[in-house]
Amino acid sequence: MVKIPDSVDFESAAFTTLGAVAMQGFRLANPQLGDRVCVIGLGLLGLLTCGIAHAAGCSVFGEDISPQRVELAKQFHATAVLREGCEEEAAAFTQNRGFDIVLICADTPSEEPVELAGLLARDKGTVVAVGAVGMNIPRKIYYEKELDFKISRSYGPGRYDNEYEEGGKDYPIGYVRWTEGRNMESFVELLADKRLDVTPLISHRFEIDNAPKAYDLITGKTGEAFLGVLIKYDIGKEREITSRIETSAAQNPLPVSTVKVGVLGAGNYANAVFLPAVKRAGKAELVGIASGSGLSASLAAKKFGFKFSSSNENEILENPQINTVILLTRHNLHARQVVAALNAGKHVYCEKPLAIHPEELPEIETALRNAPDTILTVGYNRRAAPFGRLLQRFFADRVEPLSLHYRVNAGYLPANHWLNDVNQGGGRIIGEGCHFIDFLTFLVGASPTWVRASGLPDGNRYHLDNIHLTLGFPDGSLGTVEYLANGTKSFPKERVEVFCGGKVGVLDDFRSLELVSDRHHERKVSRLRQDKGHQAAWQMFTDAITNGGTAPIPYDQLIGVSRASFGAMQSLETGEKITL
Repeated sequence: MVKIPDSVDFESAAFTTLGAVAMQGFRLANPQLGDRVCVIGLGLLGLLTCGIAHAAGCSVFGEDISPQRVELAKQFHATAVLREGCEEEAAAFTQNRGFDIVLICADTPSEEPVELAGLLARDKGTVVAVGAVGMNIPRKIYYEKELDFKISRSYGPGRYDNEYEEGGKDYPIGYVRWTEGRNMESFVELLADKRLDVTPLISHRFEIDNAPKAYDLITGKTGEAFLGVLIKYDIGKEREITSRIETSAAQNPLPVSTVKVGVLGAGNYANAVFLPAVKRAGKAELVGIASGSGLSASLAAKKFGFKFSSSNENEILENPQINTVILLTRHNLHARQVVAALNAGKHVYCEKPLAIHPEELPEIETALRNAPDTILTVGYNRRAAPFGRLLQRFFADRVEPLSLHYRVNAGYLPANHWLNDVNQGGGRIIGEGCHFIDFLTFLVGASPTWVRASGLPDGNRYHLDNIHLTLGFPDGSLGTVEYLANGTKSFPKERVEVFCGGKVGVLDDFRSLELVSDRHHERKVSRLRQDKGHQAAWQMFTDAITNGGTAPIPYDQLIGVSRASFGAMQSLETGEKITL
């Protein structure tokens, strides 16, 4: 975020993000005063780069295939030419020495810009790919000149770093002079000091109400040439600000039900998995849905038949027409929203995990005690999977402890994925591993009493997600969970093996179930699809509300599973067995 000085108009400031991209590409070349700089490709990015290079005291030369853009480059203090004859003009410009820096700002899958850059650069010069171009580098010319080739990444250091972009953690200026944010600041300063004028780049302006026409233009539907396309907001015009959009009930007639649903969160999981399951199950009135921006909620409302959508969670939590709240938000919001919904007298279906910090559990327990007429459950859907329930019933008459083993081929996630952020996703064991701790808890019928964890070294690739857990239960049962990120997605994700009293049960990825004893050998296969119990879990929850039953998952197990996941991370850190 960069403050716009009074001397910079909003239209010019709108170029800041793209200007920071040009700024980062220019800085990556380590330019010096008086350097001769060539810019290949004179679109928006290339022309901004010409202006920045001139402002930095460089002599600027540009090349493009468009006569109009070659002419426009003169307003950005560049000597510009068409591709034909470019090499001869460049030789004259550099007195046959070649360019110190060549910045490729073109957008084409062709390797021609990279080849041209090699021809135009001087011996030991620098070539930076700022735009998206073909990357088949011709070895001969780059080798003979010993050129330095670099690829510029977006706005600068900090890009794609969640802690920087979302967590607000800046890099020390003594170590990283030009970050994403400081590149933006620098560009705005050029505008404020009148060393760069971007108004010649503006080819079209559209009012916000005509935004679809702007997108028709830039997607090529109109066939009209364009360069800088601005969408204008009339900040002087008073508008009614609303966080709520009503959806036409005629499009999706809604059933009348004692379960009146409001949803928080409308991301990929909500749209692809959970809301389709809710829709198929029926028996619930879909009242409202809210998301952070409101846009995804609006789309989901139309798709699944909610009466309204909103960008304000209080429209759901405080709505008297809603008695049941589904939480499909990011993990760090779950505990707070669970407490708020219970305090508002709502039933709550919370997607896992229930909480990501130990101190959140007592707050949830207090809210449960203060709302005895509400039902809380967590989306531990594997309990409700048909094969999961058959496996549990197979051992229901046991008189011995169980030996359980759950192997999870979880797959690799990059370290900067939000799930790996302990303050947002909780990490993979707390954020997802709780699923598998819960399934073992379901099979045993009681929460773990202790946990011990160990893991493979991360090796600068993984993020505490190659973990072996051992769980002890009150009746002496022992469970192990192997949660692994170092496998391959071409192999099935989950396998559960249970041994007890002359019986063996094997559940393979919720697609097949094998139940074996001395007098019994049965194998079941899901012929149509994998069923992990999403719809059944929801139906168990709504049945409890409708029929006045108890919570589908005992509260001591809901809390116990979260405590076990916290204990697992504590054990991983200390190397000790943690009593729960």
